[in-house]
Amino acid sequence: MCNNPKSTSGFTLLELIIAISIAGILMAMAIPSFNNVIRNNRLTTYANELVTSLNLARSEAVKRAVSVSVRKIGGTGTYWNTSGWNVFVDNNANGTLDTGEEILRTYDKLPSSYTLAGNNNFVNFIRYQPDGTSNNIGSFAVCDNSDGDNLPQAYTSRLIIVNPMGRVRMALDINPKDGIPEKDDKSALTSCTSP
Repeated sequence: MCNNPKSTSGFTLLELIIAISIAGILMAMAIPSFNNVIRNNRLTTYANELVTSLNLARSEAVKRAVSVSVRKIGGTGTYWNTSGWNVFVDNNANGTLDTGEEILRTYDKLPSSYTLAGNNNFVNFIRYQPDGTSNNIGSFAVCDNSDGDNLPQAYTSRLIIVNPMGRVRMALDINPKDGIPEKDDKSALTSCTSP
C-alpha cells in the first residue's frame, strides 16, 4: 500500500470565477473596436468594388478599342448605391445602355446604410474612350451613413478620384489626420452626397 496523498489538479471555484470575470471584462473592451474593424473592412470592400468596375471599364475600352461606360442602374440624383451599376460596351458613346450593347458586369446595390455618390461630373455615368481616358474628371464618395446625416465622419468614408487620364485612385487622409479623405485641392470631403 502506498502512503502518498493524491495530488489534485484543477481550479477552485474562486479561481474559476475570477478567470471568467477577467475574460468578460477583456471581451467587453475588445468588442467595440472589433465592430469598428468590421465596419472599416465593409467600407473598403464597397469602395474597392467601384474601383474594380472603373478599372475594368478602362481596360476593356483599351483592349476592345471601343467606348466602355459605367452607369448607375435607374434612380435619379447623384446616388449610385440604390440600384447598383453596369459596366457595358457603349458602341455609340452616349453613356446609355442601348439595345444590343454588351453588359460586361453588373454590380449589386450597396446595403441601405451605405451611400455611393458621384460628383456633378459623374451623376449618371462615366465613359472610357479607346485610349483609356475618361469623358470627365471627378470623384465618387463611398460612406457608411448609418446615422443618416450624409456627412463623412472619421473613418466612415472613402473618396475615389478619377484623374484627367482616366486613372482611378483612393484619396488619402493627409492633413489633419482626422480620418476624412482629402480631395486633390487639399480640401476635406464634406458631403457624402456631392464629393
